[in-house]
Amino acid sequence: MGESSDSVSIDIDMIPLGGKERVVKTSKGSISVFVCGDQEKPALITYPDVALNYMSCFQGLFFCPDAASLLLHNFCIYHIDAPGHEFLQLGADVISSDVPLLSVDDLADQVAEVLDFFGYVSILVMRGP
Repeated sequence: MGESSDSVSIDIDMIPLGGKERVVKTSKGSISVFVCGDQEKPALITYPDVALNYMSCFQGLFFCPDAASLLLHNFCIYHIDAPGHEFLQLGADVISSDVPLLSVDDLADQVAEVLDFFGYVSILVMRGP
């Protein structure tokens, strides 16, 4: 009987997202925003689920060649990471226990401030069931 492993290695052709990480200062602290695409195009905003960053939450969507091509061709994508969940910095700063935790309203206010920073006055929001 062969050895078993708890992990599987898969070779995937990476979709070049390009883009640049920006740090946006908000009234609740700085947050990381990874911007991909032409900022003259309509915005597509991503905000990952609890304890995830944009790559761990949305990699399935953006590694699908058809979806990635469609999205990157038609939108400028703004991946907003919650404080302490940054991807490109490979090890977000430790948030001090003296700093009060942000509420859901605080996190939503940060997103609004990011949209203001990039000059968006209105957006269309879609949500799952």
